[in-house]
Amino acid sequence: MNELSKRKWNRLLSHNEFYIAIIIVAICLLIEVRSGQFFTPNNLVDIVRSGIVPCIFGIGVLVVMLSGGIDLSFVPIAALAMYITNSVMLDTGFSGSIVVPFLLAGGIGIACGALNAVVISKFNLPTMIVTLGTSSIFTGLLRGVFEAKEKTASPILMELGSSKLFTAQNADSGLTSDMPSTLFILLGVVVVTFILLRYTTLGRGIYAVGGDPGAARRAGFRVTRIQFFVYCYVGLLAGIAGVTRTGMSQAAHFTSLLGTELTIIAATVLGGARITGGVGTITGTVLGAFLMTIVSNSLVLIGVPTYWQQFFTGALIVIGTGISVYQASKKYRGSLSLDERAKEELG
Repeated sequence: MNELSKRKWNRLLSHNEFYIAIIIVAICLLIEVRSGQFFTPNNLVDIVRSGIVPCIFGIGVLVVMLSGGIDLSFVPIAALAMYITNSVMLDTGFSGSIVVPFLLAGGIGIACGALNAVVISKFNLPTMIVTLGTSSIFTGLLRGVFEAKEKTASPILMELGSSKLFTAQNADSGLTSDMPSTLFILLGVVVVTFILLRYTTLGRGIYAVGGDPGAARRAGFRVTRIQFFVYCYVGLLAGIAGVTRTGMSQAAHFTSLLGTELTIIAATVLGGARITGGVGTITGTVLGAFLMTIVSNSLVLIGVPTYWQQFFTGALIVIGTGISVYQASKKYRGSLSLDERAKEELG
């Protein structure tokens, strides 16, 4: 192996995406060997369908984590946005452009995200504490003020959810699954966020703030404005995800979203995003989200009981978080001089 190939191989081994891809392949092969049903066309379509909304959530969480923060309120924001938007569509009998409910839900999400941003930046409070508090506020508004109950999706959102790209059929069982056109919404979110993070000054600022806020400020980045954008952006994506979920499920099941925050965060961390900020990729986040989707959706094919599925999900959360902390600690230790390491070890 020449030196160039060796460097490429070492670089590949240093990325979480490589290991997550191997784990996904291994799990898929295991399920296929045991059940013979994993790689059937309808099952693959079902997995993609189930992963669309978690991926949109995960990309929003990634942007926040890159900035060095954490958001525990994105799911209640999605639930609030989807419920209000669907109710407005039903009450007004709206039948115009599908863009309108997305604009409304996105606007609600941005407003909720702006609340997080103002409190965090004005009072300099820990992001986890603030978003945990606003999570309860948004849930309280949903249940108390709006007295939310499960509703059917409005006709325009039903039309969105029923539109499909193609239908896949299992040749043995005859079961069919539709590939939803909402896949394009996920692709749009991926492309926009990729361009934002890769090719804009704002994207470089998000990475810089997550790496070292002080250094980012000295480099000329406006840390407060970047934080404001980040929490508004995750609110926007939460609103989009909520409306997408309503259309795909044909109903405003707001309670089905609540409680999935940690799973989405775990998927993002598994994909290589560091809880300390400054490190993470969209590819890793998408892979992490689909890994969690495969674990939760496909273990039933090999007869794994529900409680064992919860066990595997919990194990992935612990492992992913542990890897992130270890990598951050290793990076920190690598930045110390020999004298500083000796002093740290001696206490």
